[in-house]
Amino acid sequence: MDRRDFLAFAGYGAAGLILPHGSRVIAAEALHSTLDVAVKKSLADAALGAARDAGASYTDVRIGRYLQQSIITREDKVENIVSTESTGAGVRVVANGAWGFAATNDLTSDGIARAARQATAIAKANARLQASPVQLAAAPAVGEVSWRTSIRRNAMAVPIRDKVELLLDANAAAAQAGASFMASRMFLVNEQKYFASTDGSYIDQDVHRIWAPFTVTALDKASGKFRTRDGLSAPMGMGYEYLDGQPSGRVVAPNGVVNYRDSYDMREDAIAAARQAREKLKAPSVKPGKYDLVLDPTHLFLTIHESVGHPLELDRVLGYEANYAGTSFATLDKWKEGLQYGSQRVNFFADKVQPGSLGAVGYDDEGVKTGRWDLVRDGMLVDYQATRDQAHILGQDASDGCCYADSWSSVQFQRMPNVSLAAGKDRLSVADMVKDVENGIYIHGRGSYSIDQQRYNAQFGGQLFYEIKNGRITGMVEDVAYQMRTPEFWNACSAICDERDYRLGGSFFDGKGQPGQVSAVSHGSSTARFDGVNVINTARNLG
Repeated sequence: MDRRDFLAFAGYGAAGLILPHGSRVIAAEALHSTLDVAVKKSLADAALGAARDAGASYTDVRIGRYLQQSIITREDKVENIVSTESTGAGVRVVANGAWGFAATNDLTSDGIARAARQATAIAKANARLQASPVQLAAAPAVGEVSWRTSIRRNAMAVPIRDKVELLLDANAAAAQAGASFMASRMFLVNEQKYFASTDGSYIDQDVHRIWAPFTVTALDKASGKFRTRDGLSAPMGMGYEYLDGQPSGRVVAPNGVVNYRDSYDMREDAIAAARQAREKLKAPSVKPGKYDLVLDPTHLFLTIHESVGHPLELDRVLGYEANYAGTSFATLDKWKEGLQYGSQRVNFFADKVQPGSLGAVGYDDEGVKTGRWDLVRDGMLVDYQATRDQAHILGQDASDGCCYADSWSSVQFQRMPNVSLAAGKDRLSVADMVKDVENGIYIHGRGSYSIDQQRYNAQFGGQLFYEIKNGRITGMVEDVAYQMRTPEFWNACSAICDERDYRLGGSFFDGKGQPGQVSAVSHGSSTARFDGVNVINTARNLG
């Protein structure tokens, strides 16, 4: 679990839940209701008119209903179930060339108009200190449109009993397979967001996300030694159908590890986790040295997130944002000079449109229609992630559509879209990739990590490690972490499996900003090979 995930997870537990700003605890039955679109449009028009009359040259308003549910279990006990709702409106304006923002949970015409006037007053005050005026890239009016996450079953409408039974059944299955302990959780999010702006757009969106993580622990009572294995599911932008465990969603690796694509069998994964955690107790400790790494998408997504996604956020590149692990080594001068970010087979793309991904929306929180664009092409850095007021810095006429706020009460700002490694162009299976490795390690799952303030030097662990000798997987090893420098690591990429192996991973609780905001983002890839990477042994020697 990384530090951003920890900040979010730390609020969950038997004692209660730290609620987002403005949230209230509600009955589960209220989670699948919606606000009337006509009412939202009327309120939006009241805000737009009030801001215009107060002197704003641009205004956007976001009316949101943010729903969350968390279920926390351990072994045969339910530790916590919490359903929350947060409803209100945020108004952002440009006046005298400066930004202003205000929010309110008073969803009346008078309440939202008052927030609009307050935002305009704040902008005018900011203008006295602003060195240069805001420059907004065009966002063509789209009229009245709507977008919905494509779901077959609304997870919010599924009875609590069914969700609890799923988690407790997985816990029991893990215990029967040899687990000493198992904690399982389920997180559900539904963002009902209405956006309107003086550009002439009225956009109604309904966004759903789901995640069911767990941690299995195996204990050797004689020695006191223990090992854990986290679940291999990915958080997804899907409905409850993701948890139906359809066989078509399974991807079996050459070492027998079952990974999942668009359908997750939590019980099956829990049984495997218990057995693998016990196997880890007996696995030999890795010998440090240089290895060729075969990295499964369940692991590689986090490396992409930290060493590609964050350092190509333009606000970090420019030094405007430095919270949560700093700025970026990939500065504009390197981009202009031609930064070789990776080998020629490395292609990274950003998107907010991939079905099933956490970041998929029709329009961002500035009303910009979303799409896909290249970040690294044939190993070369070609672009960044930009919002409407950043596009001119890159000489671009349009935003990339990656502006987001985690609540109606938070101001929207540049957030990472889905950032993914494109699948290999040549037909290559994981089994064929392994055959060409003489001395390597095959890694599944995310583990602990650290990265420096410029996203340049880093270290990554994982969940499962298998030694490869002369093209054969010989067995499990433990205590593995690899060290990397971002460009050197991606330039060491010597092979990427084809699209048959492409899968999504992702972060459900990715933090940024101050005050902090949380967003969710996916990272896709196929299994990839990296040659000559330094591996260290993380075991503690207590003498």
